[in-house]
Amino acid sequence: MAPFPSCGLVLRVQSLSCAVLAATWLFGPAALCADQPAQATPREPVISEAKQDANGLAVHGVRSPYQAGQTLIKILQPDRPPPGKSLRTLYVLPVEVGEDIYWGDGLLEVKRQDLHNRFELLCVFPTFSHLPWYADHPSDPQIRQESYLLKVVLPFVERCYPAKTEPDGRLLLGFSKSGWGAFSLLLRHPDVFGRAAAWDAPLMESRPVPYGMGPIFGSQENFEQYRISTLIRRRAAEMPQGALWSKRPRLVLLGYDNFRQHHVGVHQLLDELKIPHVYRDGPQRKHHWESGWLAEAVECLVAP
Repeated sequence: MAPFPSCGLVLRVQSLSCAVLAATWLFGPAALCADQPAQATPREPVISEAKQDANGLAVHGVRSPYQAGQTLIKILQPDRPPPGKSLRTLYVLPVEVGEDIYWGDGLLEVKRQDLHNRFELLCVFPTFSHLPWYADHPSDPQIRQESYLLKVVLPFVERCYPAKTEPDGRLLLGFSKSGWGAFSLLLRHPDVFGRAAAWDAPLMESRPVPYGMGPIFGSQENFEQYRISTLIRRRAAEMPQGALWSKRPRLVLLGYDNFRQHHVGVHQLLDELKIPHVYRDGPQRKHHWESGWLAEAVECLVAP
């Protein structure tokens, strides 16, 4: 396995004055050292050097102005990454708060199925301090999940690891809440991400009421900025037919357990607007990272 990089980003200092005078950070100067006790949420991200966990993953601790308390960035690299080659990055988007694994562990399932080696993928799993719906709250600065991913996680990964920096090199994978997140991130930022796969996700939800949505979106008005059906229509109306999606589908819609009708609805909408996409109606599987759908989703994301 490749060594965990330090990137020259984290300076281990013993006093605040040293940090202020000496630290140069990815997003600006005068960030507190990761070893320094945090008195409040920092103005700039503070990311620690990687530590290897019991599963062989590289784990970075993160403090940022976009999240409450410490979060983590977990990294899984190919066992033998090709020298000098930039890799496609698979963002495995979590469903739960922090390190909770009631619905399974997506990154470990990637590792168990050896998908990182099979497809030469750099795999990234960022944790969140609140239930992840991949949105920015309209008033709470510590629930800025979209900003956290775009302004902290992605730049850090691409500076410290051999990651491609073009949209085609950034892939989004999720189910349930994180399937929503994968679609909303791509539809809101098609110039940043290349493809997104969603499995069994409530993609046609019209109000921020169920599944813990309310505290994250904050209001119906803010929710509309992330609503999947609204984003699909907006993108279709903004550009010439098909131009947004180049020559291949960028949205992958697979399988179901609880949310088949949501997937059928999105598929019908995409068909109506003539937006290319991959759609597979089933088979029905358990609503869980480890129920057998993951390899198919990754295969669709990396397909030429």
